Amino acid sequence: MRHVPRLPWWLRLPLRFVALLGAVSIITFVLVGLSPIDPVQANVGQAAYLAMSAQKRAALAEYWGAGRPVLERFGSWLAGALRGDFGYSLRFNAPVVTVVGERLASSGALLAVAWLLSGALGFALGLVAGARRGTAVDRVIKAVCYALTATPAFWLGLLFLMVFAVGLGWFPIGFAAPIGMAARDVDALSRLHHLVLPAIVLSLTGIAPVALHTREKCIDALQSDYMRFAASRGEGEGSALFRHGLRNIALPAITLHLASIGELFGGSILVEQVFSYPGLGQAAVTAGLGGDAPLLVGIALASAMLVFAANALADGLALLLDPRMRKEVRHA
Repeated sequence: MRHVPRLPWWLRLPLRFVALLGAVSIITFVLVGLSPIDPVQANVGQAAYLAMSAQKRAALAEYWGAGRPVLERFGSWLAGALRGDFGYSLRFNAPVVTVVGERLASSGALLAVAWLLSGALGFALGLVAGARRGTAVDRVIKAVCYALTATPAFWLGLLFLMVFAVGLGWFPIGFAAPIGMAARDVDALSRLHHLVLPAIVLSLTGIAPVALHTREKCIDALQSDYMRFAASRGEGEGSALFRHGLRNIALPAITLHLASIGELFGGSILVEQVFSYPGLGQAAVTAGLGGDAPLLVGIALASAMLVFAANALADGLALLLDPRMRKEVRHA
């Protein structure tokens, strides 16, 4: 059989990106088409819908595109998207690009802070648990990680909201800015004050995978031959772990954490709902309940691009830090 050469990695990457965006847009349109939600009734209200005439309902259905087949709606959307027009969100009365851009700025800050916190805390806890394996400290850290894994994000958010916002009054009860204040008048300190509590809650949901994975890698590193050699030279365990094992432990942790951006984004949807935080996740819920197909597709594409970029960055860091992977890519 004739051998077919593989495409180089720098060509495979954009092809995968285009295929991903195409698949996400098609699946999103199909799911919206299968949804039982009537966008007209969902957006005008039950009472107003019942009071409308049949002609008015038909006109609104035509305006929302509710009566058109899914493939026809997707074809119209795709023709506009190829020209840079991703449609108009009737739910927010604004272009999809504008809504996604504004909401992504809020969600981006929340995701960035939560991602950094969960990565730093998870990595530190994993190192401590691995270095103190079998001790009470190790057992406590594992128990906390298992508890966080089994705890729903919305329940954790409600708990923190009741304790730190309602009970103690340390943080606002929600939103990204004080109620009644225009966005242009909100300073950076006030925005940060509103961001802290949802960011902490979201970061707690991502600590456990990094901590448990880092713990296992730390134990493997401590039992490796180069650590035994360092110990035979009189080097302490902590010093040897920092000098020789940290890179081998950090690289898998960073790769895993970058790949978990999708899970973090999924958790942000629940956290944003609990804290009424005006981000991309809350916009996705609003668009879903209102049958706003163009906005749902725009949000799905934005999240897919975010996850793809995180995975590509993880692969790039692995190639940069691990010479063995660079050799495999050159021979692929």
